[in-house]
Amino acid sequence: MKRGDVIRYVDMTISEGFSIQRGMNSNINGRDYSIILMSVRRNAPYADRFEENGTTIIYEGHDVQSNYIVDGRNPKDIDQPMTTPSGGLTENGRFYQMAKQYVQGLPAKIVKVYEKIKAGIWVYNGYFILTNAWIEQSGDRNVFKFKLEMLDEEIATKEENDTTNLELEHNRLIPTGVKVEVWRRDKGKCVKCGSTINLHYDHIIPFSKGGSSTTAANIQLLCARCNLKKHDKIE
Repeated sequence: MKRGDVIRYVDMTISEGFSIQRGMNSNINGRDYSIILMSVRRNAPYADRFEENGTTIIYEGHDVQSNYIVDGRNPKDIDQPMTTPSGGLTENGRFYQMAKQYVQGLPAKIVKVYEKIKAGIWVYNGYFILTNAWIEQSGDRNVFKFKLEMLDEEIATKEENDTTNLELEHNRLIPTGVKVEVWRRDKGKCVKCGSTINLHYDHIIPFSKGGSSTTAANIQLLCARCNLKKHDKIE
């Protein structure tokens, strides 16, 4: 899987080998990476955002589980929890602990990021490292914030023997608004052959040759076959 691939939820679960039911998933099944699901869409449940031209993510922690609330309050009115009622760490707590270990000088933890751009449609945003975490006030409650910085895909996928020169033009994330605009404009199909499977957000002028990631005019949907044919040639 390459950064910028457009996938369905089922593709995500097949790729990861388990049904992803929550947004924060720390070191699942002995993996050497964690997984987060994010969204910066209007009315998204959490205030995730991109910074530094998409190379940094500020990810909001998750609310208390409704089954832990005994007084009927709305989870959005309660501080996001570090621990469960039994004293174990929540996913917030686990990610917070991993981030603070990095701040203290231990190796950074790797996180794979999937972004929801519309109902049923996700984009693989690649590997990031978890570099910091803090708690801040939001309205009348406290929420967790996590900082993730983009990791070079060539390093992250080295063990998968899966890196190609196509990675070079995807070392900057395409803003969500551009992804949504391109998806609508290209009608969810490859602009070359009309395929609706194995789609990818492609730079018309490659990033490595000065092409922009921030304008829909330079981004198109291509299927994997057409993307491989194109490589890094300027059309």
